[in-house]
Amino acid sequence: MTPIKSTLFALTFAIASTPAFADDHTGNPKVGGAEMLVERNIIENAVNSPIHTTLVAAVQAADLVDTLQGEGPFTVFAPVNDAFAALPAGTVETLLLPENKAMLQKVLTAHVVAGDWSAAEIIAAARSSADGFYHFNAVSGDALSAQVRGDNVYIYDESGNASLVTVADVNQSNGVIHVVNAVLVPK
Repeated sequence: MTPIKSTLFALTFAIASTPAFADDHTGNPKVGGAEMLVERNIIENAVNSPIHTTLVAAVQAADLVDTLQGEGPFTVFAPVNDAFAALPAGTVETLLLPENKAMLQKVLTAHVVAGDWSAAEIIAAARSSADGFYHFNAVSGDALSAQVRGDNVYIYDESGNASLVTVADVNQSNGVIHVVNAVLVPK
């Protein structure tokens, strides 16, 4: 290799390995330090997130894997492990029992909305509503509401419990995930 080619190769390698070029090329934010690839579906990306292991185990126990790998589109408000850990002691273990599968399905589908709703669309709908909330229904049939406070988006369940969207617009091949810090509990 000539000195000029050698220098160009070294310069190209140095540029390609700088943080600006080494970032996730999908345009998606990372979740729990893991890359979320647009060409993967909701389940394929969720299993790669180290902060969603409880959610993945629950989806598997509820037999919802095939549904969330389906065509969609779906918008999923995905609670992190700490959100499940904050539930009263024994709640997760009880929900994961085979005899509680229907209840677990209801809880999980209370986090799923039909359609592909970006954070910008949710924010616009909330800001344009008369009461400052965008009201919509989850796949479970439960009511959800979105509110914008400052730069933050909160999703409320029917009991009025708020869940902060901590990572928005994680695009998937069959929808979008918004990471949330609390479990939405249906009535």
